[in-house]
Amino acid sequence: MQSRTSYFKALYGVAMVINSSLNPQVVLQQVVEQVASALEAKGCTLRLLDRTGKYLLASASFGLSKGYLRKGQVELLKSRIDMDVLGAGKCTFIRDVTNDSRFQYPEAAKAEGIASILVAPLLVDKKPIGILRVYTEQVREFTEEEQDFLVAVAHIAAIAIENARLHEALRSDYELLTQYNYQIFED
Repeated sequence: MQSRTSYFKALYGVAMVINSSLNPQVVLQQVVEQVASALEAKGCTLRLLDRTGKYLLASASFGLSKGYLRKGQVELLKSRIDMDVLGAGKCTFIRDVTNDSRFQYPEAAKAEGIASILVAPLLVDKKPIGILRVYTEQVREFTEEEQDFLVAVAHIAAIAIENARLHEALRSDYELLTQYNYQIFED
């Protein structure tokens, strides 16, 4: 288990990663790697809600096999842990995913060697946009410090995702405006 100082250093590292690039895929990949390392976990995933709000789509992952990642879609109605986290807007964990009905794929988790998960919501203006999930190989109780760390990273990541979306929309609008102005001057 890490010390509180280690979590602050890891959080600082995540903040630096997020500020280092406008490419959201690069940023999210580095976030999941840093989170898994800081929490001494097997892996970490970041999933975003699809447009319908029914599915969580894999956006970045670290430490998990391709086979596990391809196990099937994470459907909110079948993944009560994610539905609960997004509904309440609070971090929670499952001590043993192989014996908890809130987890959608217990058999796949067992085959992958996953025992426990910690899940935090990604929120923008209190509206859920996805989840950040940590996976461990041993059955584990997550400390308050670990949960606080994951919530802090989830908040920073959600802001980065929203900023990337706004940047992309602004860039697209600028290109359209430039194209429109260019056509006016040619006519």
